[in-house]
Amino acid sequence: MLIRSKRLPLVAALMLIGQPAFVLAQAAEKTLPTVEVEAEKEKSSKETLQATRTRIGKGEQDLRDIPQSLTVVTERLIDDRNLDTLKETLHNTAGISFLAAEGGEEDIRLRGFSLQASGDIFVDGMRDPAFYERDTFNWDRLEVLRGSASMLFGRGSTGGAVNQVSKEPFLMNQHQIDATIGSGNYARVVGDFNVKTGDDAALRLNAMWNGSDAFGTYGAGLDKKGIAASYRFGIGSADEFLVGLYHLDNHNGINFGMPFIRKSAADATMGLIEVSPKNYYGMASDFSAGTATHGTLSHIHRFKGGGELKTSFRMGKYERDLRAGAIRICTFHAVNNPMCPPAGSVTAETLNGATILTRGNHNKIQDLDAKTLQSDYSNTFNWFGLKHNVLAGIDMTDDDFVGYAATLPAGVTITKPRTTIGTPNDDASVDESARLILKNRDFNSSAIGVYFQDMIQITPEWKVLAGLRWDNFEGSYRTFSTATATLGQETAKRSREDSLWSKRFGILYQPTPLSSFHFSYGTSFNTSGDAYQYDALGSNTDPEGSRNFELGAKLDSESGNLSTRFALFRAEKFNERNRDETSVTPTNYALSGKRHAEGIEIDVAGRITPKWEIYTSYAWIPKAVIDKGASNGTTLLAGETVGSRPGLTPKHSGTVWTTYQIDGKWRVGGGINWRSAMNPQQSTIMAPSYTTLDLMAEYAVARDFLLKFNVTNATDKLYADALYRGHYVPGAPRTVQLTASYKF
Repeated sequence: MLIRSKRLPLVAALMLIGQPAFVLAQAAEKTLPTVEVEAEKEKSSKETLQATRTRIGKGEQDLRDIPQSLTVVTERLIDDRNLDTLKETLHNTAGISFLAAEGGEEDIRLRGFSLQASGDIFVDGMRDPAFYERDTFNWDRLEVLRGSASMLFGRGSTGGAVNQVSKEPFLMNQHQIDATIGSGNYARVVGDFNVKTGDDAALRLNAMWNGSDAFGTYGAGLDKKGIAASYRFGIGSADEFLVGLYHLDNHNGINFGMPFIRKSAADATMGLIEVSPKNYYGMASDFSAGTATHGTLSHIHRFKGGGELKTSFRMGKYERDLRAGAIRICTFHAVNNPMCPPAGSVTAETLNGATILTRGNHNKIQDLDAKTLQSDYSNTFNWFGLKHNVLAGIDMTDDDFVGYAATLPAGVTITKPRTTIGTPNDDASVDESARLILKNRDFNSSAIGVYFQDMIQITPEWKVLAGLRWDNFEGSYRTFSTATATLGQETAKRSREDSLWSKRFGILYQPTPLSSFHFSYGTSFNTSGDAYQYDALGSNTDPEGSRNFELGAKLDSESGNLSTRFALFRAEKFNERNRDETSVTPTNYALSGKRHAEGIEIDVAGRITPKWEIYTSYAWIPKAVIDKGASNGTTLLAGETVGSRPGLTPKHSGTVWTTYQIDGKWRVGGGINWRSAMNPQQSTIMAPSYTTLDLMAEYAVARDFLLKFNVTNATDKLYADALYRGHYVPGAPRTVQLTASYKF
């Protein structure tokens, strides 16, 4: 928004009060000329639903200069809807779905393609491993870049990339404390403290504690705490530095979900079990513990003639200890389950309170030490009579992963008791400390990437972007015996090295400052070692590849307070891994699979009027197809058949949120999230469509003291949030929360 100063004459007489009248009159005639100042007012992420700039493209840029779809969830929306985690926040972006993978590590899907939690999530542009449940307490905003993005980020980035933008110190004393209480004995306290320590230096501290002792979404409860401290000095000068430390500790329960159930004896289609999402059938002793600790050093050098060089180094340690188990309907087995009914005989029609459920064991214990160094240079040049915005850089990573098996010593058994549909939340537990934690594998990898991108201003309206990146990824994987006689002995060793090129191309047409149209093409790749392991076939298999085509636009209102983005896209993976069905003893996967998705996306964010705000994100994917399967011509590794719609690819998905400032005291808001029916990679299972309703009312008790009342899933809708082939995790039930916010 442009701010134009009023014409205020600067009269010298104001400085001569008390002087003789003739002096005053003479001075009044010598009025200085009017000075008009025009400046772009930067929109604060905390004050608006609209974003105009981003850091996801390896440097701060205007959104209109990125020829690729980008959705930004600002701190304003995160606060309005009480979004505490990455998963909750991603629900506020379209085209997102979640795989309820074994072990609790969720595989996020964007446009129907994997957005790997281990490789496609970033913090301030640096890779963030998926060893913990990410929290929003230190976020300024969340950025979702859609489509292939390996030219910017290297391996992964098939569906896109997600960037968590951290809060940074700024030159002002400003503090805020938020305290929330709610359903299920929920409590959360967040503090944000910013202290100006010098003319160009500031310290910022963010802290959080979050707890609940209720069953349901977090299994047997929730207990997490975090702290993030950063010191920034030389702000705005030629050399700016930032030192940051982040620590998050989760010791939460885990809800492994519920099994799908056959609708009837005559209908093999699988559906949801109609029980309250407040019901929890896992063990009270199940938990998901994880910690993330990382330190970051960053330096920005601003050159006198223009240009900027930013160099960052991060060292992190991540740990996970998960003890849980899949819930299944008990079926007949002569030894283990002699009293249970035959498989398939329990259907939605025959299900009752006496139906027996079994509890499995799915333990995942892992450590990761990660180091990242990256340096990015940006500048503007006039070459050959044209303006060039150049971006170039190098990044290096080194990961040391260790996996552990949770075994039992000789003579010790742990048997999880069964439960029934009619007896949820039974508080049953086992002694998880009896298990021996033994190292059974490790994975060491190093990667280096070098890239160069140039955006050329052809005319005042036309820009062309071209980028190229080279990556080298090298990994070594070992497995170890956990048997008493051979404990610690190496049982297998596999290694692999890959070098690949990634490309990015775009054309921008910007006829006015309020409109930008683009066409883009980009590629990405996934290596066999993206999940910290190599199996026997994967260690001999080249990376998968994908590409993305997009035609889109970004349009702003005349006031600049409302932005609309839309895009037509085609995303395709053209060499997906499959087993070679024609080989008796295959040595590698065949890169014979192919799938694609086509659709439309629309985002709207900003102010319709000074009092009325809106945010919406919608995706329609009418066509998504498995084009090619394995060499037998029918299936992929995941069991998807040729010609079918890929799993976890809803046709419709999106969100709407709107608020209205009634007067100086009251602000109200409401919104919906929706997703159409979809299957988890098996056509006989279909999770039904759903729509949930959220409500909010905010009251200003005083200028710096607010009370906010939220109702999430107001209709208490039962729906499947995350899907797997054998089970689903239900979404949270109706939740009521009250938040008090105090600024000082």
